[in-house]
Amino acid sequence: MQRAGAEEAAGSQAAAGGAGRSGAGLAAAPAGRLLKRELRLLESIFHRGHERFRIGSACPDEISCEFVPGAGARAGGSASRGPPPGPVRIHCNITESYPAVPPIWSVESDDPNLAAILERLVEVRKGNTLLLQHLKRIISDLCKLYNLPQHPDVEMLDQPLPAEQSTQEEVSSEEEDEEMPEDTEDLDHYEMKEEEPADGRKTEDEGIGKENLAILEKIKKNQRQDYLNGAVSGSVQATDRLMKELRDIYRSPSFKGGYYAVELVNDSLYDWNVKLLKVDEDSALHNDLQILKEKEGTDFILLNFSFKDNFPFDPPFVRVVSPVLSGGYVLGGGAICMELLTKQGWSSAYSIESVIMQISATLVKGKARVQFGANKAGTHHPRRTASTDTAGPGCSLPDAVLGSYHASPAFSQDMIALPVAGQ
Repeated sequence: MQRAGAEEAAGSQAAAGGAGRSGAGLAAAPAGRLLKRELRLLESIFHRGHERFRIGSACPDEISCEFVPGAGARAGGSASRGPPPGPVRIHCNITESYPAVPPIWSVESDDPNLAAILERLVEVRKGNTLLLQHLKRIISDLCKLYNLPQHPDVEMLDQPLPAEQSTQEEVSSEEEDEEMPEDTEDLDHYEMKEEEPADGRKTEDEGIGKENLAILEKIKKNQRQDYLNGAVSGSVQATDRLMKELRDIYRSPSFKGGYYAVELVNDSLYDWNVKLLKVDEDSALHNDLQILKEKEGTDFILLNFSFKDNFPFDPPFVRVVSPVLSGGYVLGGGAICMELLTKQGWSSAYSIESVIMQISATLVKGKARVQFGANKAGTHHPRRTASTDTAGPGCSLPDAVLGSYHASPAFSQDMIALPVAGQ
């Protein structure tokens, strides 16, 4: 699919007299249509009543599915008798750059054998149907893990997608290209949006206010300009995922209900300021914030989220900026000591909103209190280095950093169930 897109883009450029941006816009459409056809094929084979593998929900950016071992399965090939293993629930996130960026897989289990199966997906070569080939590998490896015979339906994933539909769509795209006016800059935006309404992708912006839609559009324009200037920062996978997270937040009832607010620092997708506007009204922290409002005019907790290029595979670094807090698993420099913010406790399936709400709950459960008059600025001053981006298990930060902390609270493992991204 990648080669086909490149050839079509090249043809469009030649027809338009070198209009490169027009070709790039058209290349995205065949990729989107091919993905939709992959999803239709998957749902037709592995329906919700399938005996071995079931697609629960499938859309162009997320898939939920489960592998059903059945009564004859033995985990790890063990001959011991016992209750049959339960379903293996698997989630897949697909970025807007698919197939250039492979699908992102996660599993609802701590079993290292299951994690190893997902890790081996890097061995699958890129191709026209990368999603199908990933699933073929996953199902085959799960059958081996549970000492089950290969299910015959797995081979159906190798069948070609309907050629007639593909040919018709590509010819249609070429005909549209020949009729395009010379104003390619405006049509670049038009083509990028044309592929979405066909199966409901237009709904990705539904429920988002005009002000927040303008922010999303500004981010896209900045990204295009950075690309043209050769000043691209971050990674494709992180940028696509963060854009999705931001859209989900702007649609969220909690965001619209004023529980928290999000602001991008210098319009950067990789640096967020998050205001916790509401905490449990029965908590001491809530009372402290009311006093803070009377004294200083602010009644929120300001957090900073910093994302790296390898997000969502690594957690964000999160710290409390203001006010200065004690307790609540907040260290002296503002770092938050929570298992889900460590590499060991993090999952790429976690949504940023669920992390925000978890932090709010943890501050209350940990009995966080505002330290009035702790310093004139009323903010934490962390000594942050490359080695302190995440608080590790037990919050055992390096000695050079611990020297700035007067007390290290107990490690927070009081975690609520986090919904995966998109739910």
